[in-house]
Amino acid sequence: MSALEKALNNAKKLKIDECDITLVKKKIITVRITDSEIVEIKQNFDQSFGIRLIHDKKITSMQTTNEEEIEQTMLRALSASSNLKSREFWGGLPSKTEHIQLEGTFDEKLEHISGSESMNIAQNMIDAAKNDKVNTITGSLHIISEKFELMNSNGLDFSNKATYISGIINAESEIGQTPVSGIGHACGRTFSNFSPEQIGKDAKTMCIESINPQKIDSDVYSIIFEPYSVGEILAFVVASNFNFKTFSEKKSCFSNSYEKEIAVKELDLVDDPHIPEGIGTKSIDDEGIKTKKQNLIEKGIFKNTFSNLFDSYKEENQSTGNASRSGSPMGRSSEPIPTSSPHNLKIMQGDYSQEEMIKETKHGLLVGRLWYTYAVNPIRGDFSCTARSGIRIIKNGEIVGPGKPVRIIHNLPNMLKNISAIGNNQRNVIQWASLPSITPSLKAENIAVNSI
Repeated sequence: MSALEKALNNAKKLKIDECDITLVKKKIITVRITDSEIVEIKQNFDQSFGIRLIHDKKITSMQTTNEEEIEQTMLRALSASSNLKSREFWGGLPSKTEHIQLEGTFDEKLEHISGSESMNIAQNMIDAAKNDKVNTITGSLHIISEKFELMNSNGLDFSNKATYISGIINAESEIGQTPVSGIGHACGRTFSNFSPEQIGKDAKTMCIESINPQKIDSDVYSIIFEPYSVGEILAFVVASNFNFKTFSEKKSCFSNSYEKEIAVKELDLVDDPHIPEGIGTKSIDDEGIKTKKQNLIEKGIFKNTFSNLFDSYKEENQSTGNASRSGSPMGRSSEPIPTSSPHNLKIMQGDYSQEEMIKETKHGLLVGRLWYTYAVNPIRGDFSCTARSGIRIIKNGEIVGPGKPVRIIHNLPNMLKNISAIGNNQRNVIQWASLPSITPSLKAENIAVNSI
């Protein structure tokens, strides 16, 4: 009998109304790069259990790494639940559901990859970033294989194997007036579609093209955001506005705009849990609900939100299959209480090449990377971010040189209605411990920029 079955039997003995239990077994290989060389390789094997108990509509939870402690931990949690408030709206855990293994989510090569093979991948990233004008290379490589199991007292029995790979290189140069840097990044679920060399090349190119930056005057510009910077905005500014809890509590800047136009008609924002190679791709969410593709913005119209069971029941609604027990740096965890989260935020690609966007820009900036992105006033949609590297100045359809750091303080609803071009260069993006996205470049007009 498995540990999960024992836990459910124990819940039955204790006459607990409902119970779900997760088990996550994870192998994480991390290669760290400092001063242009590999300085550390770590291989961790983690196993943890997460248990959620619902009794008299009171919800309590626990987590442990010790299988032998599960029964005692459940007793303590049940005892503590007497002090909790009943959630009368709770509608119950899901029952058994059909699961399919989606394409591009598991790779045996990554599951069985060795430390030395991982080091070779990281070294290829370093070698591709080397250049006489690059002084220092830093970065990391993460390779994860996991087994996720979820069972509940209503007959749900789900097991899934997954793999993930993510690499990032930061190339720095002290040549010229001020230090500059460039970033290269890639992520996916299988090794065959992962290019360590491209990561290094992208970092090297951004770094070299940023040498001797010019001061950027405070002004209003057209800005072309490259995919990595669009991913930053999606993760830290856009996503929360489509969370059903945020929306229903009137804390979204679009809470009063359901079924209304909130963006240009060319913009389609999708939560796609079934796309191959997506970091968040899964057929079943982390509560056992079937996932489905959802249009959040369709032809500029606000169409849908995402939610888990708890938030949906609270408003007498149905879960959209977006329960998440997210793990770090990628994958799942045994967190006993799942949150609501999009699986893969995807901006559908447009018809413009980035070169065409540049040619049609008279007074603008090309931004490759953003830092410190956060909502200043979430209800209004105001946000702030800083572009510190990978900035190009555009004049009359041509890049005339690199730019120094600038701060952007803008408004999301205004930005979405001022998108003038959507690129055809869609790619996977994930910020550190953040939401995965799949996005092309975006060009937006009338953005105020402050020189730093």
